[in-house]
Amino acid sequence: MANLRDLRRRIRSVRSTGQITRAMKMVSAARLRRAQDAILAARPYARKLQEILSNLAAGVEGGQHPLLSEREPRSVELVVVTADRGWCGSFNSNVFRRGMEFARDQGERFAGLHVIGRKGRDYFRRRPHTRLSEHTDVFRGLDYARASAMADDLAQRFIEKKADSIYVVYNEFKSVARQNVCIERMMPIERNLEEKQAYSPQYLYEPEPEKLFVRLLPLHVQFQFFRVLLESAAAEHAARMAAMDAATNNASEMIDNLTLHLNRVRQASITRELIEVVSGAQALA
Repeated sequence: MANLRDLRRRIRSVRSTGQITRAMKMVSAARLRRAQDAILAARPYARKLQEILSNLAAGVEGGQHPLLSEREPRSVELVVVTADRGWCGSFNSNVFRRGMEFARDQGERFAGLHVIGRKGRDYFRRRPHTRLSEHTDVFRGLDYARASAMADDLAQRFIEKKADSIYVVYNEFKSVARQNVCIERMMPIERNLEEKQAYSPQYLYEPEPEKLFVRLLPLHVQFQFFRVLLESAAAEHAARMAAMDAATNNASEMIDNLTLHLNRVRQASITRELIEVVSGAQALA
């Protein structure tokens, strides 16, 4: 009978876990819808802004603005965008793996990390890499103001030549079932030199390029960084929804197997008791 009690207790425990995972899946599905709408609305503007500024920057010298200046990358920094919570499958581990590979590839040029998310903070605290900054609870109330403030801090490090190039690694949202780990260069801003050589367009600036770039290039950095955070937020909800769906299905399958095993044990117990009763009756006869 103790075995039956253990099985019933385990079935109740698995059923409770399944209820939790099912609820988390529903919550992630609702949040994913909002995050997906936000990133789909932000992508066209970010893509067009990057295209325009890359083409404009290709027609001027790199010294027109500090964010365009190409320097020998003696100091390379990496922004690692992770989640604040777990239960999202390999969402965080994929970013960790790609970030560590990037750091190894840079060798002595790698200067340190800017970590976003509790999971990244906890992971890199146990690693020898220098953490230049840490940001947590960013995705709880993600807004443009906080993203632009972080982007301004990174841009200031580049302008002050504390870093010669800054990259960001994050999960890009593709679909509910697919997220790609991407590494992009934030600074210096990419210049479309290939298109300049191919077409050699002539641009007329109003106002002059210096004033135009002073306003648009910081805006470009801010919005591209905001887009990265939106991508990561949508990818996190999609990964968590998929992970909780798989966990719920596994819990249901485990309950079915445990219930079948429970019925077999109970049947064996009843059969054994019947045999004992019949044997006792025959002995008395």
